[in-house]
Amino acid sequence: MSSWRSLGSSKYALPALIGVVVLWILNAAFDSAFLSVAQWGALAASAAPFVLAAMAQAPAMLSGRGGIDLSVGPLMGLVNAIIMGALVGHGTTSPVAIIVISIAVGVTAGLLNGVLVTIVRVPPIIATLGTYFVFSSLSYIVLPLSGGRAPAWLANLGTSWGPFPAVLLLVLAVMAIWLAVSRTSYVRNLLATGSDDRAAYTAGVDVTRVRIVAYGLGGLIAAVGGLALTVGLGSGDPGAGPPYTLYAIAGAALGGLSLAGGRGGLLGAAAGGFIFFLTQNLLTAIHLSVFALQIASGVVVLVAVGLNSAGSYIGRSRVGKMA
Repeated sequence: MSSWRSLGSSKYALPALIGVVVLWILNAAFDSAFLSVAQWGALAASAAPFVLAAMAQAPAMLSGRGGIDLSVGPLMGLVNAIIMGALVGHGTTSPVAIIVISIAVGVTAGLLNGVLVTIVRVPPIIATLGTYFVFSSLSYIVLPLSGGRAPAWLANLGTSWGPFPAVLLLVLAVMAIWLAVSRTSYVRNLLATGSDDRAAYTAGVDVTRVRIVAYGLGGLIAAVGGLALTVGLGSGDPGAGPPYTLYAIAGAALGGLSLAGGRGGLLGAAAGGFIFFLTQNLLTAIHLSVFALQIASGVVVLVAVGLNSAGSYIGRSRVGKMA
């Protein structure tokens, strides 16, 4: 039960889950193909990068002290570029090789962010802004031009196995990893560190290690997001990743994760990311212009941050009254 709760099955994720239900109904009403089983694979392939980007943002946010990872989107794009430019482009299509190398790139990049934030003591927003530009530039170095064709096994994840969208295996794999980690004391220590790192340190928690591992986990999830991005694109695109940084931060905030740290979980983040996809799909279905889509995305971001700040303020007020 505690492992499921750490996934985010709590009151903080509930508003986002309700939002998903409401938007799902609206999409079904305005998009005749939305409920078609034949379209579920393609829809899930388009939604998975939004969901995984928000989930990748979660560990850094949970770690507190303004923990935020601006490099999530570019890292997803870098993984896509490496898959298509450095691996498939040179004849490597093995699932084992592609998955292992992608995960290694993601974890290494995440640990780099963690070291910059915790040991070098660069503020998270500055450290990850720097790696944002590094990863974005590396994507164009590895894959200068869009193109290529994803390996058959990866492209097949964009289809459905009966009614089950195959790409959901990537999301489920991430949740399984998080649940496995939750069986240790790590997630409890992460939430304690995010809530009050001084109290956690006094209680014997290795705060530095906890935060480094948090960014490493975020990098791992972003790597899986890069795999999902490749599934959705069916090819390589060095510029596809950076836009997901916005969705990652706002999606996590919509999912009930506190920007101050120590509150929320991966389920809420996943729901928040899915809200962004459902919103865009709905606005596309009613034929709004690309500019209206951008305005809507901005409004959703402002609403997410506003609700998040209000929730944190109410929480602090209740704690103050109890004291």
